[in-house]
Amino acid sequence: MVHRLVAMLALLAAVALSLVTLAPAQASDQAPGHYIVVLKDSVADPGAVAREHSRSYGATVGFVYRHVLRGYAATVPAGRLDQVRGDPRVAFVSQDRPVQAVGKPGGGSSAPQAMPTGVDRIDADQAQPFAAGLTGPAVAVIDTGSGPHTDLNVVGGKNCSTGTSYNDGNGHGTHVAGTIGAKNDALGVVGVAPGVPIYSVRVLDNRGSGSWSSVICGIDWVRGNAATTGIAVASMSLGGAGSDSPSDANCNNPANDALHTAICTSVAAGTTYVVAAGNDAKDLAGFVPAAYDEVLTVTAMSDSDGKPGALGGAPACRTSEGYDVPASFSNWAVEAADQAHTIAAPGVCINSTWKGGGFKTISGTSMATPHVSGTAVLCIDAGQCGSSPAQVKAKLLADAAAQPPAYGFAASPSSPGKYFGYLAYAGAF
Repeated sequence: MVHRLVAMLALLAAVALSLVTLAPAQASDQAPGHYIVVLKDSVADPGAVAREHSRSYGATVGFVYRHVLRGYAATVPAGRLDQVRGDPRVAFVSQDRPVQAVGKPGGGSSAPQAMPTGVDRIDADQAQPFAAGLTGPAVAVIDTGSGPHTDLNVVGGKNCSTGTSYNDGNGHGTHVAGTIGAKNDALGVVGVAPGVPIYSVRVLDNRGSGSWSSVICGIDWVRGNAATTGIAVASMSLGGAGSDSPSDANCNNPANDALHTAICTSVAAGTTYVVAAGNDAKDLAGFVPAAYDEVLTVTAMSDSDGKPGALGGAPACRTSEGYDVPASFSNWAVEAADQAHTIAAPGVCINSTWKGGGFKTISGTSMATPHVSGTAVLCIDAGQCGSSPAQVKAKLLADAAAQPPAYGFAASPSSPGKYFGYLAYAGAF
């Protein structure tokens, strides 16, 4: 009976974490027959090639990509994949894989506004736009969708999942959006960059399920629309098994990783990508896109009162966690290249907006990530981050490292063999 209870408690703790995850890269976890076909840059019309492959090889085409890469996603019949690869217009073919939102759907009722502990902990309330709100730049939340919610400024979006609506049917993406930019009004919560324009890029369905091909569809839309919408930051609380291998570490030579190719292209065009480190309590080098050098990767720390000093006690929703320490579930960096783009933020018992107009408290590196996404928006809006994603990353990492030791948390930035990064600081803007 005791063993059964312990197992049940462990399961409940795992469900309480929230992160869009990809199953481990094993053959049984891959989508049989589903591929992402990346064409050479010289191909003028990827749609025409997709139609030709459909006729010639029986490929059932889904998404067609035109901005972050030229190519398409499709189901390819057994025995025809080598023929697709043999087309001289094909650069490489990636296996498509499933993604899944981990977190229990829920809602909640409206309540008088309270500052979430995470927003308080990174001093976002000291930033200049906190009281008046922020009208730009915009942020894309690539997730399960965002809103509708009266506490969010969702101004548009794209559905790369089932149906046509970019509204959130799961809750995860709305929670992320609230931490980034919930309005500073009388309702519910307030975000790091209150009122920022949010684009809801839905890449997962109501169950929180999707694929790398749908995620790339979202990145492709961001790249194609960033200039006209003002999107400067993309927040991605998702990921899965993979690595930034030596042959894949250079954006000019992305080997056979379609996801890396897509992110590299979008980053090169000027969009800063902020992504979750993962919830597996291990080296993030085996988790992508967190391992990619071009993104800003966010680990989670545990805080209960929004203040430094470890005086608040254990977080109410996860009493097994410490306080002002790394979250027990958070991945960390080991390799120097990964440490160079890793930063920490609060990710335990974070209260934010939820689908259906409510509010909810959940945990995960998914919840840490939007704190940094909002900080990046503040930095860009203040004109302090230069003109490139590399400069945005450098500024946020430098600001975090410049804070006095009392601002941070135990094991910040590292403990033996585990680098969590310095705690993000939003008060400089």
